[in-house]
Amino acid sequence: MTKIIDSKIPEGPIAEKWTNYKAHQKLVNPANKRRLDIIVVGTGLAGASAAASLGEMGFRVFNFCIQDSPRRAHSIAAQGGINAAKNYQNDGDSVYRLFYDTVKGGDYRAREANVYRLAEVSNNIIDQCVAQGVPFAREYGGTLANRSFGGAQVSRTFYAKGQTGQQLLLGAYSALSRQVGAGTVKLYTRYEMEEIVIVDGRARGIIAKNLVTGKLERFAAHAVVIATGGYGNTYFLSTNAMACNCTAAMACYRKGAWFANPAYVQIHPTCIPVHGDKQSKLTLMSESLRNDGRIWVPKKLEDAKALQAGTKKGSDIPEEDRDYYLERRYPAFGNLVPRDVASRAAKERCDHGFGVNNTGLAVFLDFSESIERLGIDVVRQRYGNLFDMYEEITDVNPGELAKEINGVKYYNPMMIYPAIHYTMGGIWVDYELQTSIKGLFAIGECNFSDHGANRLGASALMQGLADGYFVLPYTIQNYLADQITVPRFSTDLPEFAEAEKAVQDKIDHLMNIKGKKSVDSIHKELGRVMWEYVGMGRTAEGLKTGLAKLKDIRMEFETELFIPGSKEGLNVELDKAFRLNDFITMGELIAYDALNRNESCGGHFREEYQTEEGEAKRDDENFFYVACWEYQGSDDKAPVLYKEPLVYEAIKVQTRNYKS
Repeated sequence: MTKIIDSKIPEGPIAEKWTNYKAHQKLVNPANKRRLDIIVVGTGLAGASAAASLGEMGFRVFNFCIQDSPRRAHSIAAQGGINAAKNYQNDGDSVYRLFYDTVKGGDYRAREANVYRLAEVSNNIIDQCVAQGVPFAREYGGTLANRSFGGAQVSRTFYAKGQTGQQLLLGAYSALSRQVGAGTVKLYTRYEMEEIVIVDGRARGIIAKNLVTGKLERFAAHAVVIATGGYGNTYFLSTNAMACNCTAAMACYRKGAWFANPAYVQIHPTCIPVHGDKQSKLTLMSESLRNDGRIWVPKKLEDAKALQAGTKKGSDIPEEDRDYYLERRYPAFGNLVPRDVASRAAKERCDHGFGVNNTGLAVFLDFSESIERLGIDVVRQRYGNLFDMYEEITDVNPGELAKEINGVKYYNPMMIYPAIHYTMGGIWVDYELQTSIKGLFAIGECNFSDHGANRLGASALMQGLADGYFVLPYTIQNYLADQITVPRFSTDLPEFAEAEKAVQDKIDHLMNIKGKKSVDSIHKELGRVMWEYVGMGRTAEGLKTGLAKLKDIRMEFETELFIPGSKEGLNVELDKAFRLNDFITMGELIAYDALNRNESCGGHFREEYQTEEGEAKRDDENFFYVACWEYQGSDDKAPVLYKEPLVYEAIKVQTRNYKS
């Protein structure tokens, strides 16, 4: 059966689509907004900005936060940045250039219309955040300071003092707090959405768990917005906070929302390498480090073996014996190639034995040249506390002079290695950010839409805030305009009772397994299978093996899981078990999608499909589509694939080139 998938992309030239859409959208009058309820699940950049904006408009908003206060999921060690087409440096940036770089970076697997809209509103985001008092770095002329990130040859990445993502969240959170004070937004902290409630084919509420009392509670609304981030923690080791999970998305998926492009998983190149098997998380360092740091491994295998054995340090290896492999392979972009390219290149060198730490899974990020050119104070100021943080974690000071060889000064380099970071797949949404379920919207990393098969650095913050501040407030009105005739719902409806019972039954089932293995031990096994068979390099054979092993892990979960304590009150292990069940389903979904897509593109790399030079080899004739997966009623059944064809009007699709 073929389903017609309507992405609702407006007619007209690409630069006019969003303007035309807004000109003809339906409106809700201010008095009526007070009578319409919206649930927003999640309080990261997308959720907090959406809840604040909808509250400011006059809607009654219920905002759910899994932590004790709003925060973002990605590592606080990421200095990060946010893209916008301001062109302060007059280096040739524009809305079109940002749009083009994003589509190219995503290996031509994004929707043109969505990406152009994102580029178009990017400048508004900066203005909004400046008005909120976000402390962006500034040049003497009063303009905001920016820099270049991977995949772009212009300086368009704005950064704040400290961690940009956190500062942007504080801006969104101040707007949110104002609306909480005004009474338009009610904030529920330490709650987790467990189930979506559908009444007459429309999303009308959620079942959420109070994580402190352990009680399940019912909430009704005219529309539901999920903003619960990505699914990177499926791999266990990732740059995400532990609470970041895919339970809300999986609940929507099991109720009929399509899951799109799950195979597109981004590997971030500048993470702290894994250290033994005890490390719980991989701390993310800022990609902006690649502006001044040069990435290298030794040219000689014997030097690499000495580094692995600990008999040599990076500073012992002279300039002529260093392989700056990104600069060698990609002269035009050098260390600023996109994340997927940089990550695979690091893996390739390490796979050939040139890794530089005791595991053989690390490369050097070296600031010697920049320190000599700019001085250590300038470099340290540029990257905030990242050098200090690196020293705290590794006990190595990357700004310290190590030795001088033949008149050349060598400073301690950092060691980095790729790790799971951002996920470009997510719940399928149309141009209005509405899922395949009426009244259910998905925003930020939770949806699939704006990045394609890979994400340029600093585009995640841009999408989360674009969705929350400038897209959803318009598009959700198109849906709500005729909902004013629908009275507020009672949570006594049978649909709510049924949904709550389903969650309670699942809790009871998990508590009654009474096996001998902890949640984390099974999650670690899942992570190892995912990284080994569904990680940076995939093969058909490996994916089939991975799927078989995932079935085994599910069986182990169902028979060996041990949850201490009781289901009443606070039980962190029970909450983690609930999420792990969803991570296993998510892992299978990623593997199914990766097995189906017989090509390489962006964050999805099938080793059978690469050029002679080891680059991703797309198959535009057969795979120029969004893969939409539909749940078939049971986690044990394979999902069914539907395809949304991608139609390009503004950009000529070609092989990505970062060499010239």
